[in-house]
Amino acid sequence: MDRSHEIADFLRTRRAGLTPDRAGLPDDGRTRRVPGLRRDEVARLAGVSTEYYTRLEQGRAGNPSPEVLEALARALHLDESEREHLTDLLSRPARRGPSSPQRVRPGLHLMLGTLDHVPAFILGRRTDVLAGNRLAREVLTDFDALPAPRRNLARYYLLDPEARERVGDWERIAAETVAILRLEAGRHPHDRQLADLVGELTIKSREFTGWWNDHRVLRRTHGAKRYHHPLVGDLHFSYESFQVPGDSEQTLCVYNVEPGSETARSLQLLVNWTAPQPRTPSPPEPAGPPGPTSRT
Repeated sequence: MDRSHEIADFLRTRRAGLTPDRAGLPDDGRTRRVPGLRRDEVARLAGVSTEYYTRLEQGRAGNPSPEVLEALARALHLDESEREHLTDLLSRPARRGPSSPQRVRPGLHLMLGTLDHVPAFILGRRTDVLAGNRLAREVLTDFDALPAPRRNLARYYLLDPEARERVGDWERIAAETVAILRLEAGRHPHDRQLADLVGELTIKSREFTGWWNDHRVLRRTHGAKRYHHPLVGDLHFSYESFQVPGDSEQTLCVYNVEPGSETARSLQLLVNWTAPQPRTPSPPEPAGPPGPTSRT
């Protein structure tokens, strides 16, 4: 990922999406060729020179101070995820691509097993699905049955035809997942596996390029999701996401349900229908004829 291009495209798309009215700027009488803010208007709002802001937008201004970053974030009305992304692009040293595969520690596997009444799973870098409980495999898809390199939530949402049938409000969820990948690309511009994933999605998903090029970023923390299961019908969840203690690059996702709700009852049916059948013990082998009695 070219850092200068990323900085330029992100700042351009943010100022293009902010109208003068929303930014609190009066009409200056000049003909406006684009609906968003001009460079000099962003510079004025941030309290920097137009020349300096231009160098920032072109990736030629070095590492700006925290005060300048905060002023830019206020001027462009950035949300928390966008502020984090701006900091990644403009001030943090570029992180090298991760070299070792991620592992879920045994205690977290045990915890997923105890959450047997709701779907729960752990995401790693690039939205890789590292582990999940039985209901997560039933409600989403059985990632464990896929080859390890294919266990990825973005790839499932965007490339698996089943996802379009199962995921309620598919377009919104898929676009948000692309925004999560874009945020991670700012943090890890040298991640070869992330670049390969983006390349695959660009080629195979007709929607991906448009969402990727709008430079939206998102850190998903909570919200609502709907799924349609072929056995039990519509399911409504309130999800929460937590960074795993001890590993900031793993995220625990839990799909909660209202006790006594239709979704809670449907999940219980799903648990009952998909429970492993107890193995019937085999009957004992019949005793053979007695062997010869030895004499002394």
